[in-house]
Amino acid sequence: MGTIGKPMAAAAAVAAIEPALMNRALASVRGIKGDPSDIAKDESFWFDIQQAYTADRGMINLNNGGVSPSPAVVQEAMKRHLDFSNTSPAYSMWRILEPQREPVRRRLARFHGCDTEEIALTRNSSEGLQICQNGFDFEPGDEVLTTTQDYGRMINTFKQRECRDGIVMKQFQIPIPAEDDDEVVRLFKKGITSKTKMILMCHMINITGQILPVKKITRMARKKGIPVIVDGAHTFAHFDFNAADLDCDYYATSLHKWLCAPHGTGLLYVKRDKIADLWPMQAPGQCEHDDIRKFEEIGTHPAANYLAIGDALTFHQGIGSKNKEARMVYLRNRWAIPLLENDRVKLHTSLKPGKACGIATVQIEGIDTSDVASHLWDKYRIFVVPIKHAEFEGCRVTPHVYTTIEEIDRFTDAMTDIVKNGVSKS
Repeated sequence: MGTIGKPMAAAAAVAAIEPALMNRALASVRGIKGDPSDIAKDESFWFDIQQAYTADRGMINLNNGGVSPSPAVVQEAMKRHLDFSNTSPAYSMWRILEPQREPVRRRLARFHGCDTEEIALTRNSSEGLQICQNGFDFEPGDEVLTTTQDYGRMINTFKQRECRDGIVMKQFQIPIPAEDDDEVVRLFKKGITSKTKMILMCHMINITGQILPVKKITRMARKKGIPVIVDGAHTFAHFDFNAADLDCDYYATSLHKWLCAPHGTGLLYVKRDKIADLWPMQAPGQCEHDDIRKFEEIGTHPAANYLAIGDALTFHQGIGSKNKEARMVYLRNRWAIPLLENDRVKLHTSLKPGKACGIATVQIEGIDTSDVASHLWDKYRIFVVPIKHAEFEGCRVTPHVYTTIEEIDRFTDAMTDIVKNGVSKS
């Protein structure tokens, strides 16, 4: 066998392992039928999904909104590709594995409902959003509009452009929770001036789980000639939607959250006719000005994590977007509704259909949120995120498909105990 044949044979050999792993992980979901609301409560179905993860059951991880674990089949795929990369990186990684990003791109585009040439593979939401935030030419005095609840890193990106380019960032508050889409649109419209050159908005606000009416806002802004960048960090593969439901020109997400792809993977969508005019973060070749791949120019990078995105997508599609959405709502309601029976419990997230999904933020009035989070960890090994915002505070609770009903109920019991008995102080 020649020099070229050996790496190809090795790649084929390790790839042959994948079907067996995937078959075991998805055995329970083949042919699954029924209403998503019924499937959401079918614990025998979700038990098999839970077993596909290598989660530490010595703790209850309710911070999957930060970063999620990958199912074992995705971990194995990444390890397999990484091992093969290390056989001869300059050849095996660049010549054999790197071209395999293209099928992954095609699958993501098909899933999102867009053109393959509109999808760039990035490292996370922040990278994709910063490409857009830094990729426009601004003049001193130009304004960018966003809310006070947008992600801190993205706000800091605009602050840097204020220092560097003399632009002006305008921010406004939206209700917590925001249950009237028309009111949200009016607030965005009210913030627009003759100097507004860009709008940054969340599809889902990371600190509350609030879903915003993206399509209504993008269409309003488009009539005024204002581009809208959509922060979709918490929405891709979290609930059921596609590109047509957003009708936006720029959208970025992390794939290591709700898709459970390898850590350090993300996606940037740029509408095809907008690519040429958007500057990339790093300089591409001159012939790539209208090629979506210009946004992937970051120097040497691994192929393994990007290729394993395909395995994560297969796993997600086996579950089904609608089934996953229904499960996340079911888990949220299972803890939120009982806790709301306590007068001191305040939820900063709407439970109305379509206004939120798996993420919710809860506050026990009269007890500092940081103390609540510390007590949950110290006494129960329950991991949540304490949110301290200028407009509210509370613990962000984010389960995932591997979270068990028992774990949700233990969290509910722990919070109920805190309401009754307070927290222990170290």
